[in-house]
Amino acid sequence: MILTVTLNAALDITYAVPRLLAHSSHRVTRVTERPGGKGLNVARVLAALGHRAVATGFVGGATGAALREQLAAVEGVEDALVPIAGSTRRTIGVVDAASGDTTQLNEPGPTVTSAEWDAFATAYAGLLGGPDLQAVALCGSLPPGVPVGAYAHLVRGARGAGVPVLLDTSGEALRRGLAARPDLVKPNTDELAGLTGFTEPLRAAHDARKRGARTVAASLGADGMLVVTAEGGWRAAPPTRIAGNPTGAGDSAVAGLLSGLAERLPWPDRLARAVALSAATVRSPAAGEFDRPTYDELLSTIKVTETGKVTETGSPEPGS
Repeated sequence: MILTVTLNAALDITYAVPRLLAHSSHRVTRVTERPGGKGLNVARVLAALGHRAVATGFVGGATGAALREQLAAVEGVEDALVPIAGSTRRTIGVVDAASGDTTQLNEPGPTVTSAEWDAFATAYAGLLGGPDLQAVALCGSLPPGVPVGAYAHLVRGARGAGVPVLLDTSGEALRRGLAARPDLVKPNTDELAGLTGFTEPLRAAHDARKRGARTVAASLGADGMLVVTAEGGWRAAPPTRIAGNPTGAGDSAVAGLLSGLAERLPWPDRLARAVALSAATVRSPAAGEFDRPTYDELLSTIKVTETGKVTETGSPEPGS
């Protein structure tokens, strides 16, 4: 079982329009609603891969009730969300059919009280005691009211329970969470550059390891993913660029990494799975889903190359 944490859950609403034009009215051709927020997207992809997922975080209000109703219909995902007084946010994605681009509008999350945070921390500690827990994924932004060091606290809790923990967030929450030494962090290139000051992904990934992460998996967008571990580094990319909606592609990559961990796959195989899932999600109409034929086709064609091992200084070896 894999536990996913989504402190700022959302009801994802996706509109498809023939062409998105500023200052215009639009006729929507398709509407989809899904339980959203990064950790919930991860949980749904894990379930589609055949892994049992338990989803926790905050949920509240009428939007939260709609989210829980839809989550109950997802086979393989157990609802362990913690109720709060505030209302769960919505995220709106507008897909331009003409260009394939997506415009994303993300509402702010509800304000979480200190008592609600304490209730969640207690529930989280209880979930860490599960006998079959294989990994924890801490995903997404922090809603108002949650301490900026929240992820650091949750990372330390997982490490204290002896459970591998992945962190996927940004900004100060990432910086503080990194100091608690998560087993894996999954920033994109912009988040990694903001954290380390380095724009070259390989150098930035090595620096992030020096700052506390045991392993860094850096999303490179359409160029795939880079992983740097204590044993070495690898890079992988899909053979061709995939057109579509990239929303949730990084979350599917997280699910690929976690499922590979649970199955004890070697790092190159975990990386290939993560990249294939990420690209297959671009072909899907909504986050938290992936196009199975695309995934199956890509998985056997993705080339994984070694980047070199980590030196004692945390830099790539010469020639790598």
